[in-house]
Amino acid sequence: MILGLRTAIYPAPDLAAAKRWYTNVLGQPPYFDEPFFVGFAVGGFELGLLPNAQPGTSGPQPLWGVSNIEADFARLIELGATELEPVTEVGEGIKVAAVQDPFGNRLGLIENPLFDPGAVR
Repeated sequence: MILGLRTAIYPAPDLAAAKRWYTNVLGQPPYFDEPFFVGFAVGGFELGLLPNAQPGTSGPQPLWGVSNIEADFARLIELGATELEPVTEVGEGIKVAAVQDPFGNRLGLIENPLFDPGAVR
């Protein structure tokens, strides 16, 4: 049985550069740092970097929760990401957006006042 999201993996052909960028974006160093995989703890989940993989913006599209999507979206752009999808309200106070990281991956954001962290297991 699927219990819920644990890890979202992003291809990182330049692992050192991706590790620096995501350390800056997340405001913390990785908790797991090996030549074959780098993992960051993000709100009880993991954002992983995988070297020797092909970046892209299609395929599964996880959305990372934020509390102020406009500010976080602007910060990602300032840090070198490019806009893929502007901040958009999709109903019931939920807002989504997406950028392309400097390595070619889609990084999705969601501000969801209905999200219940207590339901995460």
